[in-house]
Amino acid sequence: MLTISQFAATAGVTVRTVRHYHHVGLLPEPERDASGYRRYSAQAAVDLIRIRTLADAGVPLARIDALLHAQPAEFAAAVTDIDAELQRKIDQLTEYRRRISQLDSGERLVLPPEVVAILNRMRSLGVSERRVLLERDSWILMQALNPQVMPQRIRDKNAGFDDPETTRLYLACDQSVDWDPYDPRLDRLIDDLDAWEIKHERDSSRGEYLKLVSSRISEASPAWQRIVDALAHRAERRRTAGHDKTHDRRPPRG
Repeated sequence: MLTISQFAATAGVTVRTVRHYHHVGLLPEPERDASGYRRYSAQAAVDLIRIRTLADAGVPLARIDALLHAQPAEFAAAVTDIDAELQRKIDQLTEYRRRISQLDSGERLVLPPEVVAILNRMRSLGVSERRVLLERDSWILMQALNPQVMPQRIRDKNAGFDDPETTRLYLACDQSVDWDPYDPRLDRLIDDLDAWEIKHERDSSRGEYLKLVSSRISEASPAWQRIVDALAHRAERRRTAGHDKTHDRRPPRG
């Protein structure tokens, strides 16, 4: 007869594991001897080895008891079922590993490949990582709040970067991030951006793209905020002037 320490050693497990098997009902507890110690039989050792083998193979503890008492055909069917479940878990973990290996800086986890391609294109053009990450956050917000516009925005973004002048202005805005809001260079940049918007203002699809600095992004820089405010003010003056001219051309009544 074996003490609990000797019993555990036969299967290469700890005494704590043996007690856990007792607690969950996998292994009956033997009666204590006259000295108050539990003594384990050879059959109990065989059962423990079978339990440990099944557990090491990935069989859930809740299913081990049924397997220990199953007929050969039942055992084979149960093992096949358990093997299929383990394979599903392996496939799931493999997919997790594949996705993790493609995460880069987390973009592939939350954005479609077409947007990730745009962000990588920005990096290849020399756009700062700070600006790329702000752009990434804007795409995440757009996808969450207004996903139906994503395909058109993707086309507009790529069209913008296909245009050398648009790309030049985009890079200039990126470089101005840390400028003083009243830096003279910012005045020239605002003039260039305003001229660009006038040139493209009738192209509605590109006009939407041509807000080179969105409100979300302008929060990151006082210089960018001044660009946004100045362009909005000039656009409003043009709309007002256009309205006044239309009004002046109306024929007099009566």
